[in-house]
Amino acid sequence: MDRPDHVTEPGTRRWRRARGPLAATLAGLLGVVVLGAATFAARVPPPPPAASLILYPPTAAPSTMPQPCTIEGGWPCEWAPRFHAAAELVARSPGTLGLVLVDRHTGARFTAGATGERIWTGSTIKLALTVYALDAARTGRQPLTPDARGDLAAMLHTSDDAAASRTWQRYGATAMLATFRDTYGMAGLTMSGSHGDWGALTATPGDLAALMSYALDHTHPDDRAWIAAAMRDVGDVQHWGMWSAGPGSGVKNGWLENPYGGASHWCVSTVGFTGDGERYVIAAMYQMSEGRDSLDLGARTLSDLAAVLFAHPTPAPVAPRPT
Repeated sequence: MDRPDHVTEPGTRRWRRARGPLAATLAGLLGVVVLGAATFAARVPPPPPAASLILYPPTAAPSTMPQPCTIEGGWPCEWAPRFHAAAELVARSPGTLGLVLVDRHTGARFTAGATGERIWTGSTIKLALTVYALDAARTGRQPLTPDARGDLAAMLHTSDDAAASRTWQRYGATAMLATFRDTYGMAGLTMSGSHGDWGALTATPGDLAALMSYALDHTHPDDRAWIAAAMRDVGDVQHWGMWSAGPGSGVKNGWLENPYGGASHWCVSTVGFTGDGERYVIAAMYQMSEGRDSLDLGARTLSDLAAVLFAHPTPAPVAPRPT
């Protein structure tokens, strides 16, 4: 049965009297905890919905990856010491020497020396004769006979002069020059000799670089492959100049003695490519002057230029064997 409050067992009333203040205290503490939790919850915003994470992604930490290093012209910084070495070699070489390097992937160019001076093309023009004959066959203007194909191969492999003379006459002689200038990009090409044949032409290093780029960029893929293979497999008479850029390089060289400054001096030139997919094109032309004048020195100078540009030791191991 129920018991009145004033009837208790011993100690019960005291506990009931004591629990009044204790319960109040516990209730107060509980209220503070609840209020604090509610306040903390109010201060922490709810997580954003998935869509807002897409629109407003969390700020990324600063990247610790090094940024690509480039120098003037957009070349990677690794080229800086190579360009410096090439420019020094050009500067200390007596005579008229010009160099053009083109990255066909990026369009970046490096030049040194007398790149605007016209110099005798020598046998480098045989590359233009080859491109013209292959283009003529592709467009149906003139068929490429076995004899004509054989002359092209001989011009590129051993720089055969007789084959060049036959090709010159077979395709119209000076009538080809307008195509060389307007289509192949050889704007500075000039007939400078009195006898008016393929050996009497002058051009700039930029003209030769444009010719090489046209052959790699605009000829039929089968013709491009044939030209590149032939230039990689030249005879040892052309194992210098651009040949020294390293394995897989292709080259067409030119060399001749000609009047310059009132005397006869050697003139050497080189044009070609190197790198994956024939990425880099080089053209260099060197009209030597009195005092230091020999085919051996000219060929070695152009070989060292190619070597330093592609981080190979110098002097480059070449042994020019002129015909």
